[in-house]
Order: sequence, then C-alpha cells, then structure tokens
Amino acid sequence: MKVCIVGVGLIGGSLGLALKKNGFASEVLGVDSSKTHLNEAQELGLIDVAANEQKGFAQADLIVLAAPVDALIDLLPKVLDQISDHQTVIDLGSTKELLIQRVADHPNRSRYVAAHPMAGTEYSGPTAAIDGLYLDKICVLVDTHHSAPDALALAQKMFESMGMKLTQMGSKEHDLHCAYVSHISHIAGFGLALTVLEKEKNEARIFELASSGFSSTARLAKSSADTWIPIFRQNRDHVLDVLDEHIEQLSRFRSLLIKRDFETFYKQIEAANEIRRIID
Repeated sequence: MKVCIVGVGLIGGSLGLALKKNGFASEVLGVDSSKTHLNEAQELGLIDVAANEQKGFAQADLIVLAAPVDALIDLLPKVLDQISDHQTVIDLGSTKELLIQRVADHPNRSRYVAAHPMAGTEYSGPTAAIDGLYLDKICVLVDTHHSAPDALALAQKMFESMGMKLTQMGSKEHDLHCAYVSHISHIAGFGLALTVLEKEKNEARIFELASSGFSSTARLAKSSADTWIPIFRQNRDHVLDVLDEHIEQLSRFRSLLIKRDFETFYKQIEAANEIRRIID
C-alpha cells in the first residue's frame, strides 16, 4: 500500500517511520511546504520519496494529513477534491469540530476519517521524529458515522499496526475533553515558564535547581507557537472555559496562603490526589 504523508515533522515523520518499519506501507511518499524538511525526512529514512501534492495525491492509496490545524482547514477540502472513490484520507489534527464542519457537505466526505493520535513531544520537525512514538498510545476516531466502512476499517488497521489503542468520540466532545486534558496543560506550561523567567533572573540558578517536577511541567513551554496558536484559535471557547476554572483554582490556593489556612490547603491537596485513581 502506498501512503502519502502531508507534513513530515514530528507527527508525520514518526508515522512514516512506523509504517515503513512494520510493513504496513510498501512506499511512503512525503509532501511538505518546506523543502528542507522533505530532504531531512528522506535522509532520516522517514519517507521513501519526496513528492509534490499532485504526485503524492495521485499515487497514494492512503493520504495522511499531519499538517498544523490551521493549514488543514484549506488542505482537507483540496485533497478531497482530487481523490477517487478508492482512496482514503485521514487527518491527525488536535482539534476537530471546525475541520469536520468545513467538509460536511463535500461529495467525498465518506472517504475521510478524522483521527487524533494522542502522542507527541515538545519538539518539532523531522529531526524530532521518534521510533515507537505511537506505541501503546490512544487514538481517538471522531464522528466515524460519516466515514465509509472500508475507509474507517483502513484507518483502524493503520493505527493498530503501530500498537495504538482506539476509542471514538463526537467532534464537539473531543474538542472539549482535549481542552481539559491537553490544551490547558500547555497553557500552564507556557505560564509557568514565563513566571520563572520573569522572577528568577539568574539563569544559572534555574539550570542548577530545576527539579524533575519543574522540568516535566515546564517542558511543554518548549512547544512550538506555530503548532499551538492554531489549536488555541480553533478551540478558543473550550480553552477559555477550562482556563477560567484553572484561574479560579489558583486564586483559591493564593487566598489560602494569604489567610495562612494550611488546614484547608491540606484538604485541597488531598482532593487533588484523587487524580491517582484515574492516572497511574
């Protein structure tokens, strides 16, 4: 099976590497707006062939869109315009509702499967691609009732070939939950990094004293603005909702410290510890 991957950075490049390694793809074609990224992806063995859109779309049995979510808004309809009824298109974007609405009435809508593999790091570009990035991770298939059975089956087969665990959600539900468990984490990471950089002017001390707890939270602040601003733009309402709640919780902690009410603070931490039941 020939697979064309549009966007050969961390997500697309790791996908190409996995599909080449596990034999799912007989050939992986790469398409990217950056010639430098295409050259790097080919040199790193993430793709077999660097192609333009016309060649990639025409030759592939399966087209996977791993571009930033703002680019997907224009890219997905253009791809669906060009495919035949034996081809399948999958996107890997982190937001879904706006994108799916964009192609709701497209005549080739059934050939499209909306998917969100919950995997990634704070790094970007082909050199950030990781062997095994998707292993044992969750992949959310979204609004599957709009996809043709054979297209959905092919998408499931691809993700399962990489060792992913599958679940399904509606697009609005997906975007809401991602705001709670993913998008707010990145905002918190950006905020923490800015706080420390503002208050701690001695960079050597940050380097020397930063514990694993700080590093694991602040590492998200190294994520690309090119990736995250489109996500925040598309999922603005849900992100605002969870951000308001997060600010409320932080204000509560601040108030308890001002009042020296450490007994209530203790209870708040114990309540937070309940997350252990959900996250190991």
